[in-house]
Amino acid sequence: MPTILVIDDNPSVAIALEVLFSLHGIQTLHAESPSEGLDILSRASPDLVIQDMNFHADTTSGHEGETLFNEIRTRHPGIPIVLLTAWTRLESAVELIKAGATDYIAKPWDDHKLMITLGNLLELSANRRELQRRIAREQHDRDALERDHDLCGMVWADAASERVLAMAVQVARSKLPVLVTGPNGAGKEKIAEIIHANSTAHSGPFVALNCGALPADLIEAELFGADAGAYTGASRAREGKFEAADGGTIFLDEIANLSLEGQAKLLRVLETGRFERLGSNREKQVHVRVLSATNANLSLLIEQGRFREDLYYRLNAIELRLPSLAERPDDILPLARHFLPPGKLLLRSAEQALLRHRWPGNVRELRNVMQRAALLSPTCQIDANALGMPALDSSSVIAREPDRSQIQAALERAGGVLAQAATELGLSRQALYRRMDKLGLRRN
Repeated sequence: MPTILVIDDNPSVAIALEVLFSLHGIQTLHAESPSEGLDILSRASPDLVIQDMNFHADTTSGHEGETLFNEIRTRHPGIPIVLLTAWTRLESAVELIKAGATDYIAKPWDDHKLMITLGNLLELSANRRELQRRIAREQHDRDALERDHDLCGMVWADAASERVLAMAVQVARSKLPVLVTGPNGAGKEKIAEIIHANSTAHSGPFVALNCGALPADLIEAELFGADAGAYTGASRAREGKFEAADGGTIFLDEIANLSLEGQAKLLRVLETGRFERLGSNREKQVHVRVLSATNANLSLLIEQGRFREDLYYRLNAIELRLPSLAERPDDILPLARHFLPPGKLLLRSAEQALLRHRWPGNVRELRNVMQRAALLSPTCQIDANALGMPALDSSSVIAREPDRSQIQAALERAGGVLAQAATELGLSRQALYRRMDKLGLRRN
């Protein structure tokens, strides 16, 4: 039930307002003097204050009301204050409105108009209180995350990032595989590090492998190791990533690039903890928590026969989706400042430019922009020009990933030559490969 504090020395005014408010489900507190009103405010938390401007029968200056208003505003800056006045001259009331009073009511008042005014103010007050409670809850949740968990130095401020972090530390204590999905450069490896740091295997090794950065014929050797002579150039036995990660966590980035044969071996490791080095018939046993990540549509790859469905369900016991940087805009400026060296300062024009940009390359692109700006800026102050980013206005074309039809058209014009099509689309060959894989387009 909303509560209104009425500060007025006239009992008949207080009674009339109390009766009126009770008909609308509003509780009334009454104080007959400024000191009594301030005392009630120190003990209670009304949603709104209605205060008279004069508290003695022989005064009409309004000075008492002004003093009370200023005292309430100083002690309780967030509470709405409505002025109650019988003056014929309202200049002082108008001045207090400019100083922060919410509204004023002239005596005698119209009950209907008064309740419309107060109803709107009470709704605003309720919304403000709910916002304050939500902010307090979010701050409490953030403080708890930072106090109770190892976040590996992650810089964040957006609620979307907080949800991912909360889920990451929650699933960390489990031994189930986790699949982290999201666009390239968004920070999936950092999420994997946080899961490992808060897991029961945190004292063990954390071993990361980018499956997209290696030729397909070498991925299996990297994962499982190889005996001497297992392939050309293998002059001696080598340890694989699973052996190196024994007792800890292995993070397989760009898991969609793993060959079907490698997928079969990975499935076996997930099921039994056993594998064989390339060129060896001897089994090895390891205890490893498997985390993986991809920006590809694995369901589509399964339909195309390029990814094993049984492996997908093994890896995807728990899925964490990391949003793009554009989907968590409150992270942009904290990250930008984090990437700057000490002594460098972002000017307002630079901040605005950073917030306007769409960040198709996500956190990785932001890091590169800030490092370049810090290196090339002649002063310690970095403005928009120092960022080296294209000006964004209503006529600017923001870089976007090409869709299926655009890629197919470029490939047709290039006669199927991927390098030529990538140049036409403004992409690197690797970026075009990833985009084609995401859309399910065959590279041949």
